Amino acid sequence: MNIAPVAYRYARSLMDLASERSVVEAVNEDMALVANTCAGSQDLRVLLNSPVVKADKKEKVLSQLFAGRVGAITNSFMGILVRKGRESLLPHVAAAFTELYRQHKGIVIAEVTSAVALSEEMRQKVRSLASAQHPGKTIELSEKVDPALIGGVKIRIGDEQYDGTVSRRLSDLRREFSKNPYIPEI
Repeated sequence: MNIAPVAYRYARSLMDLASERSVVEAVNEDMALVANTCAGSQDLRVLLNSPVVKADKKEKVLSQLFAGRVGAITNSFMGILVRKGRESLLPHVAAAFTELYRQHKGIVIAEVTSAVALSEEMRQKVRSLASAQHPGKTIELSEKVDPALIGGVKIRIGDEQYDGTVSRRLSDLRREFSKNPYIPEI
């Protein structure tokens, strides 16, 4: 998901407030619930993006939907977003908050894509590689299986990517062969 810079500003202000009141963990759980609810409900996303539905109706729907499931700070924050006309950013703010929480806790996500499911030994190798690049951080693995890679593994940590897949090597070979310097004599 591409997250808008304004969503980071709102998420940062929520993080600052949660830190000030020592409820970062609770607000993180609330924002994870909000993100999952928004991701799982097309109707909710349509409602949040609709210019036809009035702000007070949107605020009422959100407060009823999350009543008793989120804390007072998160509930108030969602109300502020709606009153400011930024309710369509709610899923993005929730995702941005999750990223800020991970930074706050020193958690790094290593996205691993492989042709087959990883063994425990491979998981440990990926963790050790990520730990060497990011010392002192907690490493969480996000695994995906993509048979189109043929073999090998692709690891993405932040904006760094390590690609040791067979499909990448074949692509490199294809590119090399396309640079054929041979010019036949006539």
